[in-house]
Amino acid sequence: MFLLFIAGPTLFAIYLSLHSWAGLGSFSFVGFDNYTNLFTNDDFHAAAGNTAWYVLGALLIVLPLSLGLAAVLNAHGVRWKGFFRTSFFLPIVLSPVIVALLFNILFDTGTGLVNGVLSSVLGVPPVGWLDTPVWAKVTIVLVLIWRYTGYLMIFFLAGLQNIPRELYEAASLDGAGPFRQFSRITIPMLKPVTAFVVVIVLTGTAQIFEEPFILTNGGPGNASLSITQFIFRAAFQRQEFGLAAAAGVLLFIVVFAISRVIASVFGIGKESQ
Repeated sequence: MFLLFIAGPTLFAIYLSLHSWAGLGSFSFVGFDNYTNLFTNDDFHAAAGNTAWYVLGALLIVLPLSLGLAAVLNAHGVRWKGFFRTSFFLPIVLSPVIVALLFNILFDTGTGLVNGVLSSVLGVPPVGWLDTPVWAKVTIVLVLIWRYTGYLMIFFLAGLQNIPRELYEAASLDGAGPFRQFSRITIPMLKPVTAFVVVIVLTGTAQIFEEPFILTNGGPGNASLSITQFIFRAAFQRQEFGLAAAAGVLLFIVVFAISRVIASVFGIGKESQ
C-alpha cells in the first residue's frame, strides 16, 4: 500500500519532471529543463507570489485569531461553550466548493450581499472584490480566515486544556497578571501545538486550489493564480505534464524544507528525542 499510493506516485512525479510528456505517447528526456523553465515562467512567478500571499495571510491572521478564540472559550465563566465550539468548527466540515460558491454570491461585484450592505449602509461605491488584483487576493484570504479559524481553534483549545491549572495558580500567587501568565506560561506550553498548527496552515494554504479556481479562476489575469492552479493548467489544459510535475516537486521541496525549519525553530525534534 505504501509503494502503491505514496512511494510510487512520488517517484513517478520526479521521473516525469525530468521528461516531456503530453499525456499520451512516449516520454522524452529533457533533464532539468522543466525546472529551469519554471524560473523563467511569468505565470509560475505570479502563482508563487500569490501562494506566498495566501500563506502569510493565513499565518499572520488566522493563527492569532484562532488562539484568541481558544483562550476566550477556555476561560471560566463563559456560557454556551459547546455551542460556540461547534459553530466555529462547522466551516471546515463544508466542502471547499460549497464555501467558494457561497463567497462568490456574497462578494459578487454587481449583485453581492457585501457590496449591497456597504452601499446601503455606508454609501460606499461597489468594490470589485473579484475583479481587481488586490481585492481578489483579499477575498481569498477572507475565505481562508472564515474556513480555518475555528478548525485551528480546536487544536489550541486542546493544548490550553492540557496546561496544568496549578501553574496559573502559582503564578497568580507570585503576583503575575493575566498578560504575564499568558506570555510566560501559555505561549511556552503551547509551543508543540503551535508548531503543529503552523505546519497545517503552511501545507494547506500552499496547496490551495478550489477557492481561487471557483471565485476568480486565477484572475483577473494571473492576480490570484495559485501554484496548484498553475499545475492544473500546465497538465490538463496545455498537456505539459513534465512542467506540471516539476512545479509539484518544487512545491513539495519548499514546503518540506520550511516545515523542517519550523520544527527546528520550535525544538520539536529535540523534544521528541
